[in-house]
Amino acid sequence: MYIANEKRYDKMIYRRCGKSGLKLPAVSLGLWKNFGHKGCFANMEEMVHTAFDLGITHFDLANNYGNPFNGSAEENFGRILVGMRQYRDELCISTKAGYEMWAGPYGDRNGSRKYLTASLDQSLKRMGLEYVDIFYHHIFDPDTPLEETALALDNAVRQGKALYVGISNYNSAQTAEITKIFRELHTPFIVNQPSYSMLNRWIEDDSLDKYACENGIGLAVFSPLYQGFLTNRYLNGVPEDSRVGRGDTWIGDQLDDKMVERLNALNKIAESRGQTLSQMALSWVLHNPAVTTVLTGAGRPAQIIENAACIDKLDFTDEEIGKIKELI
Repeated sequence: MYIANEKRYDKMIYRRCGKSGLKLPAVSLGLWKNFGHKGCFANMEEMVHTAFDLGITHFDLANNYGNPFNGSAEENFGRILVGMRQYRDELCISTKAGYEMWAGPYGDRNGSRKYLTASLDQSLKRMGLEYVDIFYHHIFDPDTPLEETALALDNAVRQGKALYVGISNYNSAQTAEITKIFRELHTPFIVNQPSYSMLNRWIEDDSLDKYACENGIGLAVFSPLYQGFLTNRYLNGVPEDSRVGRGDTWIGDQLDDKMVERLNALNKIAESRGQTLSQMALSWVLHNPAVTTVLTGAGRPAQIIENAACIDKLDFTDEEIGKIKELI
């Protein structure tokens, strides 16, 4: 049975999620890409254990995470949890529903009460849990009334199947609209999960980060490394075994000579700070006061160790901020 590092909480920074009482680690582990049935289970288990030993208590999933996209990440995470049952109350586990999941009209992309309720029940069964800490609606659905989606999430809390609720991929206007409903219901709505990175700053243009700060909503941001661009993987071209090399990303065509030049310039700034490019990219995201936690993916334990070390240097000088802004 796995025994955790006793000093794990000395290795991480924890931030309150919005105005809620829930604290999340500055760095969380997302199980989107490398926890499906086509991966090595021993490696998955080691990654989760490594993360927890570093004080990473938050593990983020969704019903369609893993490969194949049929709950495989949740199933494998549930197998890992068997050896970590004694730590359940020290873990913050989140899952989502909203994207296409199963055949027919009730598992297609939507925000209906039927889909969200059925999906959460399936997720709990796959992971062997009585409840999740956070249950998200994964993507805004223009064809379902927001009241219905909000009531479905609220009902999950009232049934004891989730402690808090969140939304993902909602812009500021959509977030404001559903926030009003949640407040009327007194639902513990605490978090929005958008994409955000040095190379993807839409939440700033949309003022979602400003709205979150003003309304006590935390941001748990995904793709903070822009699907691997903001690492050392592409500083000298495109390796065959990289996501771009495998065609495993929809932004691969952005990796032109100009982008490689930008990445190398950013890497020089990171080196001057005593960080890797990925560490600086994570520190930069966490520098935004609206951000509670960054959701990082990993393919091996060493990447988790490297990413978690970003908390050692979260501050930026005005000069560094100026240089970075010129490049991004």
